[in-house]
Amino acid sequence: MTKSVSDVIAAALVRHGVDFIFGQSNPTALMLAAEEAGIRQLLYRTENAAGAMADAYSRVSGRIGVVAAQNGPAATLMVAPMAEALTASIPMLVLVQEVPAAQRDRNAFQEFDHFALFAGVSKWTRRLDDPNRAAEYIDLAMIAANSGRPGPVVLLLAKDMLMQPCTPSPFVRTRNLGGFPLDRPRPEAAAVEMAAQLLAEAKAPVVIVGGGVHGSGATDEVARLVDVGQLPVATTFMGKGAIDETAPLSLGVAANITGENGPAAAHRAMFEKADVVLLIGTRTNENGTDAWTLTAPGATYIHIDIAGEEVGRTYEAVRLVGDARSAVSDLADALARCDLTLRRSQAPALRGAILSARAARLEAIRAECESSSRPILPQRMMAELDRLISPDDIVVADASYSSVWVTGYLTARRAGQRVITPRGLAGLGWGLPYAIGAKLARPEARVVALVGDGGFAHVWAELEMAVREDIPLTLIVLNNSQLAMQRHGENLGFGRSTTGIEFIAVDHAAVARSVGAVGVRIDDPDDFGPALAAAMASGQVTLLDVISSADASGPLRIFDGQVERLATPPTTNPARELQSV
Repeated sequence: MTKSVSDVIAAALVRHGVDFIFGQSNPTALMLAAEEAGIRQLLYRTENAAGAMADAYSRVSGRIGVVAAQNGPAATLMVAPMAEALTASIPMLVLVQEVPAAQRDRNAFQEFDHFALFAGVSKWTRRLDDPNRAAEYIDLAMIAANSGRPGPVVLLLAKDMLMQPCTPSPFVRTRNLGGFPLDRPRPEAAAVEMAAQLLAEAKAPVVIVGGGVHGSGATDEVARLVDVGQLPVATTFMGKGAIDETAPLSLGVAANITGENGPAAAHRAMFEKADVVLLIGTRTNENGTDAWTLTAPGATYIHIDIAGEEVGRTYEAVRLVGDARSAVSDLADALARCDLTLRRSQAPALRGAILSARAARLEAIRAECESSSRPILPQRMMAELDRLISPDDIVVADASYSSVWVTGYLTARRAGQRVITPRGLAGLGWGLPYAIGAKLARPEARVVALVGDGGFAHVWAELEMAVREDIPLTLIVLNNSQLAMQRHGENLGFGRSTTGIEFIAVDHAAVARSVGAVGVRIDDPDDFGPALAAAMASGQVTLLDVISSADASGPLRIFDGQVERLATPPTTNPARELQSV
């Protein structure tokens, strides 16, 4: 029996392990075939949120997320999540409906130049023009997305093409290409030996781990490398959880939160005086390096990354270009063969200093973590969450302060624990869809999301999807009726804010209840812990609407000594009166 292009594509997706597609019915012929093949369609409310769901699903599962979208305006909404995925090296397959060939360049309904649209956010964009190559193009898309530096890809599918008959290719395709990394290339052996010798002879080495370690599944290898060489190790925001932060050589998250009482604040001198810096799976971006001031320009750098263009982008380095797991494993083996007398002689003092600094930091933040002040401090909320989460739980956060609170105040208690933040481009609105995608990737895990009221407003509608599709999660909304981090940044830079900071008071718990979720409003800090425990145990979509402080500032180094300046109230537009919370 001759199969249609839609049938062949659906069968190829099944072969690649695709269980569901984030979709909104279009392309209809494909979605009908996919559902017939056993692929579940997860009906999203907005394309930009669907892209974020696919992103988080990929990060947690190690499998590619698949999104389908209509042509024109719907396709344009995929740009933002694809940009985040491209920058953060996360694979995604975007299947976009296209107008039939006979109607192209005639202003057909919602016709748009999708090649131009996706040029800056896709690794690979193609249109299927030969019905007999349908399976081949799905395979090519998977290879492009999951090999090398992973990223999003686009396949354009004309409505009439999907219904055409497809003659099977004589070249049989049986492989599952839906996981990543698809390949694990190794760096040059001579470069690995050179790097190992540099680390063995270093007087003050330091390791900085990025999100590429999670993507590669290299957390165990990093733990072994650190142990073999007795190397102090910190992470970027996206690297959070790649190391056990209770381990004696962990410095916690560094990045740009090494300000007063930050997790790695006590270790700034260690970073600044490091003579050898090993970078693993990090693109050395501005926030991840505290505006490129975290480590000394004169240090010797070793950089492990799958993307050769990232190695040496900012810091000239010994180039270990390859998959992080393969490269770190080779480096640990090479380091074990070196004379490690110096590293081992320094280890007791190093461990003692790290543990002492960790204890001092916990004491320094104790007051804010136990505070009974109202509005509720985010630090108090994070202390309650830190007591409740297990290493198998997943915590996600929106951008801005939400990312700072979870990376700076929660403890990763095993290598491989997942704390997911959108740090590729750091756009708002990712928190709730990230929680949905993460829960779909690991249904057995409890998933907690922290979002600000500014970011949550981007994606309110997806609460309905979570309830309808039975995707239980706990969502904590920091309800302070303003863009707090934007206000602090403007106060720091200009001494005042614009009028674009405040919102009217919103009852987010009522929004949740309106779509069938559990909504709880909290204004007493003593009520937060019990409410959070109940939510996490409920197996329901639960929103905790927490009246929180807009004056609490995270431990960004640029904020040190600026408390009074940051506290400047937001500028109110005289044309409107805002309701107080």
